[in-house]
Amino acid sequence: MNRVQIRSSERALSVGTWLIVGGAMLYSVLTVTPLMAAHTPDKWRWTAPILPLVVDAAVVIVVRLDSVLARLGGHGGHGGAWPVALRWMTGTMTLALNIGVSALAGDLVGVAVHAVAPLLLIVTAEAGLAYRRALTAAVLAVEARTRAEQDERDRAAAEREENRLRAAREQREHDAAIAREQREHEATLAREEADRQDRIRREAAEQAEAAERAEREAAERREQIREQQQAERERLERQATQKRELETQQRAERERREQAREQERLQRERAALLSAGPPDEKLAEDRARQVVQAAFTAGLAVRVAAELTGWSVGWASNRYQELRDNGSTPALEGAAP
Repeated sequence: MNRVQIRSSERALSVGTWLIVGGAMLYSVLTVTPLMAAHTPDKWRWTAPILPLVVDAAVVIVVRLDSVLARLGGHGGHGGAWPVALRWMTGTMTLALNIGVSALAGDLVGVAVHAVAPLLLIVTAEAGLAYRRALTAAVLAVEARTRAEQDERDRAAAEREENRLRAAREQREHDAAIAREQREHEATLAREEADRQDRIRREAAEQAEAAERAEREAAERREQIREQQQAERERLERQATQKRELETQQRAERERREQAREQERLQRERAALLSAGPPDEKLAEDRARQVVQAAFTAGLAVRVAAELTGWSVGWASNRYQELRDNGSTPALEGAAP
């Protein structure tokens, strides 16, 4: 995963967290305000929304500062015991305030329903902090790896430059030594061995030319070998890429067929439940709940669901409301009251 992907994941986490926080705050204000109004003197009932707003403001502070601290990576991504205490204290307060009315009335279903938003807010705050710490660690790892790679490239370039300068210096010293020896030798034997020295110089020139020619041929052979190896690597890489693409396509096709079969099975089950018609007597509750689920998914009215189960319209309406509270959506808009 590169730095761009990490930043994209961090933005998605931030947007999702704030959507959950905002929804939980709105739900908390709407739920807690009646409770506060019922336990506040009449002339001060206008202050009922203040307490849920104060508690939710503390939640916003915790989530925001945890996000900033995790992004900076300070103190291992946390600020000590007090932020943890504030997170759990505000979460516990929000949970208690949201379920207060239902708990006082002895409504266990209401307690469970109203506990969803604060519990989701608590878990989201903790999980979001853990995710941000992991993302910050990933960013730091990517940056460290990038710096290490750059340092390695700089060292390699410096070594190549040093080797080049050393080779050039050695070549100059070698050439100077040869030239000095040649001048001394010529000064000693110039008069006596002029012809022989001329022949030696010609042979030396021919040997140098032959050596240069051999070097050029060796370089050309090395270049040809390198090009052949590069072509072979590219061919193998293309084959591997084609194989991966084929495997990806085959896997996607298998998943599509499995999803289609699962969807068809669910549709058959719903159709079987809805095609049975009104029963002679009330269905068992488990069976009746399955029929209501199928009717809700198909977008049928509450009255139709009640007829198909033999239960009352009120019971079927309550099951529809539970399905809506759980986030289910009927197939036809407005089919259920």
